[in-house]
This record gives sequence, C-alpha cells and structure tokens, in this order.
Amino acid sequence: MSIDKPAKPTAATCQTSQAYATSVIIHPRKVSGRFRSLKWWAMTLLLAYWHLAPFIRWDRGPGAPGQAILADMAGRRAYFFFIEIWPQEIYYLTGLLFIAAISLFLMTSLAGRVWCGFLCWQTVYTDLFVAVERLVIGDRNARIAFDRKPLGPEKIARKAAVNLLWLMIAAACGISFTLYFGDAFELSRDIFIGNASAATYVAASVVGGMCFLLAGYAREQVCIYMCPYARFQSAMFDEHSLIISYEAWRGEARAPAPVNGDFSNRGHCVDCGACVQACPTGIDIRNGNQLACIGCGLCIDACATVMKRFGLPTDLVSYDSVANLEARGQGRETKFRLVRPRTLIYGAILLAVGSAMLFKLVTRPDTTVNVLHERAPLFVQMSDGSIRNGYVYKVLNMAREPRTYRLGLSGIPGAFMDVVGGANHVAEAELEVAGDSVGSFQVFVSAPPSQVPGKLAPLTFVLSGPSRVVESETLFAGPDR
Repeated sequence: MSIDKPAKPTAATCQTSQAYATSVIIHPRKVSGRFRSLKWWAMTLLLAYWHLAPFIRWDRGPGAPGQAILADMAGRRAYFFFIEIWPQEIYYLTGLLFIAAISLFLMTSLAGRVWCGFLCWQTVYTDLFVAVERLVIGDRNARIAFDRKPLGPEKIARKAAVNLLWLMIAAACGISFTLYFGDAFELSRDIFIGNASAATYVAASVVGGMCFLLAGYAREQVCIYMCPYARFQSAMFDEHSLIISYEAWRGEARAPAPVNGDFSNRGHCVDCGACVQACPTGIDIRNGNQLACIGCGLCIDACATVMKRFGLPTDLVSYDSVANLEARGQGRETKFRLVRPRTLIYGAILLAVGSAMLFKLVTRPDTTVNVLHERAPLFVQMSDGSIRNGYVYKVLNMAREPRTYRLGLSGIPGAFMDVVGGANHVAEAELEVAGDSVGSFQVFVSAPPSQVPGKLAPLTFVLSGPSRVVESETLFAGPDR
C-alpha cells in the first residue's frame, strides 16, 4: 500500500500570520476637565497615604511599637492603629481580601471600572510617569516626534533625564514599602546611611524595580494583558452600570467639522480623534465598550473641549449607563438605579462578612490556650503505681501587662501535677505569663491507677485568669487492661 506524500508548500499556498499584535507605544495627549482633576486628586491622596502613613504614630504603651500601621515580622504581629493581629488570627487577612474582592464587584456594578481609572496603583504611577515624560520632552506630538528622531546627544540626555526621574520615583515607592515592616523613622535613616539589612534593600529594589518597569515601560500592557480583572469585569456590568459610552445616535454620521458651522443635518462627531489621543490605552471609544477601556474618563474631557469649541452640547462621550444612553436617544427621562438585585446581593455579602469580622474582633478573648500531649512515651508507670502523662501547656497572654493564672485539673479524681520550674505534686499551680507573649510550660500529670481503668481517660485543664476561665479538654493515657 502506498502512501501519498503531502505536497510541498509553495509561496502561493503559504499564508503568514502573527500570533501577537505588534506593540505600539501610546502617547496620551494632555487634557483638562473634571475627570482629569479627579485623577490628580486621587493620585495626590493615594501617594500621600503611601509615603506618609508609615510615619503616623500610635501609643500602645511601654515596650510596644509606636507605629500606627506596622507588619512586625520579627515579632510576628500586625498592627493597624488600635487593632493588633496575631499569627493565629490570619483569618482576618482572608476576610479582608474577601471584602476587598466583593467591594470591587460592587464598585464595578455601580460605576464600571472606576477602580482601574482612578485608584489602581498601576494607573496612579503610570499617570505620574507620563507627567514626568511630558515635563521633560513635551506633549503628545512632541513625544511622537522625539521617538522618531535619530539617536543623538540631545535624545540621549532627555531619555536619561526621564529615566533618572522615573528611578527616583520608583526608589521612593520601594523604600516606602519597606517602611511598613519596621519603625519608619529608624528604618528610613538606616536605609539612607547604608545600615539597613540586605533583605530591606532587596525588598525595596524588587518593589521599586517593578514600579519602574510596569509604570515606565509596560504601562497599558499591564491593564490589557497582565491584569485578570480586565478579563471578567464585564460580567459585573448590567444596563444600569455607569460606563464610558459614545452616543452614536447623536454623533453619527461623523464627518469633519462643517465650514459654516451647521450641524443640523449631520452628526455632532467631527472625527477629530481627540478622544483616541487622550486615551491612556489608545482605544477608540466610538467603537463601543472594550476590554482595554479603564474608565478614566479622559476621553470625555477631550470630547467636551471640542464640543464647547463648536457650541454643541457636551457628553457626546459620557459616563453613563446603557439604559440612560438609550433613553436619551429616544427622548425619555434618564435615572440612576442604585438599588438593583446584584448591588443588593453584593451589599448583603459585604454586610454579613463585615459584621462577622467585627463581632469576632470585638469579642475575641485576650487569653488563649493550646495543649499538646507528649507522644514518646504516652505514659509512664511510676514506682508507687501512679500513671504519669506529659503535656506542653501554652498560654497566650494578649494583654500588655503580665498576668498570673491558676491552672487546675478536672475529670480524674486524685490527679495532681508537676510543673517544670514551678510547683510539684499540687492540684493547682500558678503560672506567670509576661504581657503580650506566649508562656510555654512543661506539665506532668499523675493519677492513681484506679482512676484510669481504660486505655484513655478524659482530662480537662482549667485555667483561671483575670478576665476569663479557659477549659481545655484532652486525654490521659494509661495501660490497656
């Protein structure tokens, strides 16, 4: 049996295609207006918080960190003003991440990608880096012409100036990150005089380096390709969500501005491209809602400037819902529907999770106990016939002051204990635990053999403290009879 060989490809039968689109450098045009002002305010407030928050002081008493917001890795503690989180309370972090996710969903269902356009750190630093580039090189047209110029002394000097300023901003970002993990005043001084640890410099370099690369060179590529939020954000929209929209019923058919200024028999869009030039991701909003639109509203400001120039109503490009867009096109009344099934669901989830976390935080005990039964050996038969078990008894005192606790036994009549370094052959023992620390005690419990008829018997440690009584149930091992 013969097998036909496939024909050899020829130039006529081959078709070439690109797996990825060629990256085009976006040079957004400078605009002014309400959305640009909101972005400046958001940038100022967020950067002020990022760089100044570590220096806020909070008095927690003698021996406690005086920094209001601190992740104390050495002390295995996190502080946020009056709240102190211990390692075993990591579930609070899980709750905060869940609240952040649901808040993002609620924010998106109400106001579209307002997070991306105004509050995301990528947006904030990209805006700042573009402003620096504009300051050194010029606005959009000047930057485009600058990119096309052949490499020379002037281009090298300007490029070096831009990158140097970017590096300074990125370094400040990285250093501020490290200040949340140590005393900000001491750590910042140590960083600048070269006395900080290697881990501090590595952390600052990694965070600052990522800031430099993502905000300086990746820019919109992060929003379009790297950020997962762009991929599923449209699933949280409905017809009443506020998004950036183009009123095609009013703008089409678009054409260059008429010489006589008469717009009576044509669309209001003059096809100037101002909305595209102002967009930080380079999209044309007139083609409809797109994955790359971050909802910043700069296209609205750019279009409003053009509409005012021709004496036309603004909001040809608007920040509104699809329902209102259709209503205006049909001459009906517009309205903003805040209360909708999805917003009620998101709000209810936020309320439930937030209330549960608040209740847990308010009612959490200031003393917790952990009991570990020694495994090797499980028990020892003493010379007097009594049976002895060993335990590691840990007491977490979350109060700032030292405390004295009383430890007793319950469940086995006649049982007594020996505390290594403390009382011996007693039914009750005193345990001293320093403030804001864990006390670990080696406890041996002995019981008459008549009270341990089986292989295992229930035993309860009863710890009495200033604020509460903690009962810890465990097992007492004996010989199999």
